[in-house]
Amino acid sequence: MKDKKTLRKEFSALRKELKSQSLDAAIAEKLLSAERLRQADTVLLYASFGSEVDTWKTAEALLFAGKKLAFPKCGENRHMTFHTVTSLSQLKEGKYGISEPDSALPQPIINEYTVCIVPGLAFTPDGGRLGYGGGFYDRFLADNPGIYTIALAFDAMIVDELPLSAHDLKVDSIVTEERMVLCNE
Repeated sequence: MKDKKTLRKEFSALRKELKSQSLDAAIAEKLLSAERLRQADTVLLYASFGSEVDTWKTAEALLFAGKKLAFPKCGENRHMTFHTVTSLSQLKEGKYGISEPDSALPQPIINEYTVCIVPGLAFTPDGGRLGYGGGFYDRFLADNPGIYTIALAFDAMIVDELPLSAHDLKVDSIVTEERMVLCNE
Protein backbone atom coordinates (compact mmCIF):
# COMPACT_ATOMS: atom_id res chain seq x y z
CA MET A 1 0.00 0.00 0.00
CA LYS A 2 1.17 3.53 -0.78
CA ASP A 3 2.18 5.89 1.99
CA LYS A 4 -0.10 8.69 3.21
CA LYS A 5 1.92 11.47 1.55
CA THR A 6 1.63 9.83 -1.89
CA LEU A 7 -2.06 9.08 -1.37
CA ARG A 8 -2.74 12.67 -0.31
CA LYS A 9 -1.28 13.93 -3.61
CA GLU A 10 -3.24 11.38 -5.66
CA PHE A 11 -6.57 11.96 -3.92
CA SER A 12 -6.10 15.72 -4.01
CA ALA A 13 -5.61 15.55 -7.80
CA LEU A 14 -8.63 13.24 -8.19
CA ARG A 15 -10.82 15.51 -6.09
CA LYS A 16 -9.87 18.50 -8.27
CA GLU A 17 -10.95 16.52 -11.35
CA LEU A 18 -14.27 15.52 -9.75
CA LYS A 19 -15.17 18.92 -8.30
CA SER A 20 -18.43 20.27 -9.69
CA GLN A 21 -21.36 22.36 -8.53
CA SER A 22 -23.79 19.56 -9.31
CA LEU A 23 -21.95 17.04 -7.11
CA ASP A 24 -21.63 19.62 -4.33
CA ALA A 25 -25.38 20.32 -4.54
CA ALA A 26 -26.26 16.61 -4.44
CA ILE A 27 -24.06 16.09 -1.36
CA ALA A 28 -25.53 19.14 0.39
CA GLU A 29 -29.07 17.90 -0.30
CA LYS A 30 -28.30 14.45 1.15
CA LEU A 31 -26.55 15.98 4.16
CA LEU A 32 -29.39 18.38 4.96
CA SER A 33 -31.92 15.53 4.81
CA ALA A 34 -29.88 13.28 7.13
CA GLU A 35 -31.84 12.44 10.28
CA ARG A 36 -28.83 12.95 12.56
CA LEU A 37 -28.25 16.45 11.20
CA ARG A 38 -31.92 17.39 11.45
CA GLN A 39 -31.90 16.31 15.13
CA ALA A 40 -28.70 18.23 15.91
CA ASP A 41 -28.85 21.34 18.04
CA THR A 42 -25.31 22.39 17.13
CA VAL A 43 -23.40 21.69 13.93
CA LEU A 44 -19.62 22.02 13.79
CA LEU A 45 -18.87 22.75 10.14
CA TYR A 46 -15.63 23.38 8.28
CA ALA A 47 -15.34 26.30 5.87
CA SER A 48 -14.65 24.62 2.55
CA PHE A 49 -11.87 25.83 0.29
CA GLY A 50 -10.22 24.68 -2.93
CA SER A 51 -11.64 21.42 -4.25
CA GLU A 52 -13.31 20.39 -0.98
CA VAL A 53 -17.01 19.57 -1.04
CA ASP A 54 -18.70 22.96 -0.75
CA THR A 55 -20.08 23.74 2.72
CA TRP A 56 -21.20 27.34 2.18
CA LYS A 57 -24.73 26.61 0.95
CA THR A 58 -25.10 24.06 3.74
CA ALA A 59 -24.02 26.70 6.26
CA GLU A 60 -26.60 29.16 4.95
CA ALA A 61 -29.34 26.51 5.10
CA LEU A 62 -28.41 25.54 8.67
CA LEU A 63 -28.45 29.16 9.83
CA PHE A 64 -31.80 29.69 8.10
CA ALA A 65 -33.15 26.58 9.89
CA GLY A 66 -32.11 28.05 13.24
CA LYS A 67 -29.30 25.61 14.01
CA LYS A 68 -26.37 26.74 16.11
CA LEU A 69 -23.41 26.76 13.76
CA ALA A 70 -19.75 26.76 14.75
CA PHE A 71 -16.57 26.84 12.66
CA PRO A 72 -13.05 25.76 13.59
CA LYS A 73 -10.19 28.05 14.54
CA CYS A 74 -6.74 26.48 14.29
CA GLY A 75 -4.35 27.50 17.03
CA GLU A 76 -0.94 26.70 18.39
CA ASN A 77 0.34 23.12 18.77
CA ARG A 78 -2.21 21.84 16.25
CA HIS A 79 -5.01 22.67 18.66
CA MET A 80 -8.43 23.49 17.21
CA THR A 81 -11.43 25.14 18.84
CA PHE A 82 -14.88 25.82 17.42
CA HIS A 83 -16.66 29.16 17.71
CA THR A 84 -20.34 29.89 17.16
CA VAL A 85 -21.35 32.29 14.39
CA THR A 86 -24.72 33.85 13.66
CA SER A 87 -23.68 35.06 10.20
CA LEU A 88 -21.13 33.86 7.66
CA SER A 89 -19.80 37.43 7.56
CA GLN A 90 -18.20 36.65 10.93
CA LEU A 91 -15.66 34.42 9.17
CA LYS A 92 -12.35 35.92 8.00
CA GLU A 93 -9.39 34.40 6.19
CA GLY A 94 -7.08 32.64 8.67
CA LYS A 95 -3.42 31.73 8.59
CA TYR A 96 -3.93 28.71 6.32
CA GLY A 97 -6.02 30.71 3.84
CA ILE A 98 -9.17 29.10 5.24
CA SER A 99 -12.07 31.17 6.53
CA GLU A 100 -12.37 30.98 10.29
CA PRO A 101 -14.14 32.75 13.16
CA ASP A 102 -12.64 35.18 15.62
CA SER A 103 -11.46 33.36 18.76
CA ALA A 104 -13.44 35.91 20.83
CA LEU A 105 -16.72 34.39 19.59
CA PRO A 106 -18.31 31.92 22.02
CA GLN A 107 -17.47 28.24 21.93
CA PRO A 108 -20.48 25.95 21.53
CA ILE A 109 -21.71 23.65 24.28
CA ILE A 110 -20.98 20.15 23.04
CA ASN A 111 -23.49 17.44 23.91
CA GLU A 112 -25.09 14.30 22.46
CA TYR A 113 -26.95 16.47 19.92
CA THR A 114 -23.77 17.96 18.46
CA VAL A 115 -22.77 16.87 14.95
CA CYS A 116 -19.33 17.54 13.49
CA ILE A 117 -18.91 17.69 9.71
CA VAL A 118 -15.38 16.46 9.03
CA PRO A 119 -13.21 17.20 5.97
CA GLY A 120 -10.86 14.69 4.40
CA LEU A 121 -9.28 13.46 1.20
CA ALA A 122 -10.37 9.82 1.20
CA PHE A 123 -12.38 7.42 3.34
CA THR A 124 -13.02 3.71 3.81
CA PRO A 125 -16.54 2.25 4.14
CA ASP A 126 -15.91 1.58 7.83
CA GLY A 127 -15.11 5.26 8.50
CA GLY A 128 -11.34 5.34 8.07
CA ARG A 129 -10.20 8.83 7.07
CA LEU A 130 -7.20 10.21 5.25
CA GLY A 131 -6.96 13.83 6.32
CA TYR A 132 -4.47 16.51 5.40
CA GLY A 133 -1.83 15.42 7.89
CA GLY A 134 -2.17 18.12 10.54
CA GLY A 135 -4.08 16.01 13.06
CA PHE A 136 -6.38 18.89 14.06
CA TYR A 137 -9.61 16.90 13.78
CA ASP A 138 -8.13 13.74 15.30
CA ARG A 139 -7.05 15.72 18.38
CA PHE A 140 -10.34 17.61 18.67
CA LEU A 141 -12.46 14.47 18.31
CA ALA A 142 -10.28 12.51 20.74
CA ASP A 143 -10.96 15.27 23.29
CA ASN A 144 -14.71 15.20 22.49
CA PRO A 145 -15.53 11.50 21.97
CA GLY A 146 -19.33 11.83 22.10
CA ILE A 147 -19.66 13.91 18.93
CA TYR A 148 -21.36 12.25 15.96
CA THR A 149 -19.16 12.75 12.88
CA ILE A 150 -20.21 13.02 9.25
CA ALA A 151 -17.66 13.25 6.44
CA LEU A 152 -18.42 14.82 3.07
CA ALA A 153 -16.80 13.23 0.02
CA PHE A 154 -17.25 12.50 -3.63
CA ASP A 155 -18.20 8.85 -3.99
CA ALA A 156 -14.96 8.04 -5.84
CA MET A 157 -13.05 9.05 -2.69
CA ILE A 158 -14.34 6.02 -0.79
CA VAL A 159 -11.80 3.22 -1.16
CA ASP A 160 -11.40 -0.27 0.29
CA GLU A 161 -8.36 0.52 2.43
CA LEU A 162 -6.12 3.33 3.63
CA PRO A 163 -2.92 3.28 5.72
CA LEU A 164 -4.38 4.31 9.06
CA SER A 165 -2.58 4.83 12.36
CA ALA A 166 -3.91 4.18 15.86
CA HIS A 167 -4.54 7.93 16.37
CA ASP A 168 -6.56 8.24 13.14
CA LEU A 169 -10.16 8.41 14.33
CA LYS A 170 -12.95 6.98 12.23
CA VAL A 171 -16.04 8.94 11.20
CA ASP A 172 -19.55 7.70 11.96
CA SER A 173 -20.95 8.28 8.47
CA ILE A 174 -20.02 9.56 5.03
CA VAL A 175 -22.29 11.54 2.72
CA THR A 176 -21.54 11.40 -1.01
CA GLU A 177 -23.48 12.48 -4.07
CA GLU A 178 -24.79 8.91 -4.37
CA ARG A 179 -25.31 7.61 -0.83
CA MET A 180 -24.96 7.90 2.91
CA VAL A 181 -22.59 5.32 4.34
CA LEU A 182 -23.23 4.40 8.00
CA CYS A 183 -19.77 3.38 9.13
CA ASN A 184 -19.87 2.36 12.76
CA GLU A 185 -23.42 1.11 13.28
